[in-house]
Order: sequence, then structure tokens, then C-alpha cells
Amino acid sequence: MASAQTLDLGDRRLLAAWAADCAERVLPLFGAVAPDDTRPRDGIARTRAFSRGEVDAADMIRRRFETGRAAAPVRDPAARAAAFAAGQASGVAHMGVHALGAAAYAVRAAALGSPGTDDDEVAWQLAHLEPPARDALRRLPLLGTDTSGPLGSGLLATGTLAVTIRVIQSSVALPH
Repeated sequence: MASAQTLDLGDRRLLAAWAADCAERVLPLFGAVAPDDTRPRDGIARTRAFSRGEVDAADMIRRRFETGRAAAPVRDPAARAAAFAAGQASGVAHMGVHALGAAAYAVRAAALGSPGTDDDEVAWQLAHLEPPARDALRRLPLLGTDTSGPLGSGLLATGTLAVTIRVIQSSVALPH
């Protein structure tokens, strides 16, 4: 049985567009440190193509780790978080829950790049969440209630990433 954190293909395509938007906002933090490394930007472009139905899920799943690997040689915490945000966006084709990972890492990158901006970043993300994507996020299990994916006991379930995901999940649960 598939994990409830996966979602169906239509929902993953909806969430991929939002995840790409979230990650792209913080890409300048990565570009300032590693201007010649195009993996995060290329990954976001592929994620957008997936969201439009131009790239199939199998191709995205095969290539999902390429984007996040850009973080490995980077030491700047904000730039690393930005690369992880792009990597999580690339992973939405595999599991819809990675959209929350992209958003959470983007908030972390923004806050590390300019302390105190995390609330503003979450507000922007929620304001740019289209109703169908909001509905898709509502179909994901709440953080910590399903151990079959990243919302169970992985990196997304701890620290500031978890705090951000809880804020987003509680916000999308409310009527818009």
C-alpha cells in the first residue's frame, strides 16, 4: 500500500508548482555562494515542467537527488538550506509531502539569510497557495501521525523544519 504522504499524481503536480515557487524565492542565497552550480535552478525548472505535465514522474523520481546534492560542498547555512529546498521541490514527484519540505527549507534559508523573516516567508507561501494545492496539502497526514514517510520520524519531523510544517498544516486546515 502506498504511503498517505505520497498523494496521487494530480495532487503531486499541483504541489510541485507551489514547492518550486517556495524554493525559487531563496535560490539567490545559493547563487551568491555557488554561482556556477546550476543544479538547484535546473531542478526547479524540471519541477515546474513536471507540474505542467511535460516531464513524467518516473523521470523526476530518477533524478530527484541531483538537485539536493548541490548542498554538499556548500558551507554557508542559508545557501545549504536553499539547495535543500530545491531538492525537496524536486522530490514532490515521488511524494507530495516533499512540498512541505521545500516550504520548510525555504523558510529556514530565508531566516538564516535574514534573521527574523521566517514568519514573513510562511505568510508569503500561504498567500501563494492556490485553493486546489491547499486542498492537496489537507490530504497529507499531520506531522508525526504517519511513520511511512518524511512526516514520521525524518528530518522534516524535528526542529525548525517541524515547527514550520506544523504552522503550514494548521493554516491550511482553516477555511481560506
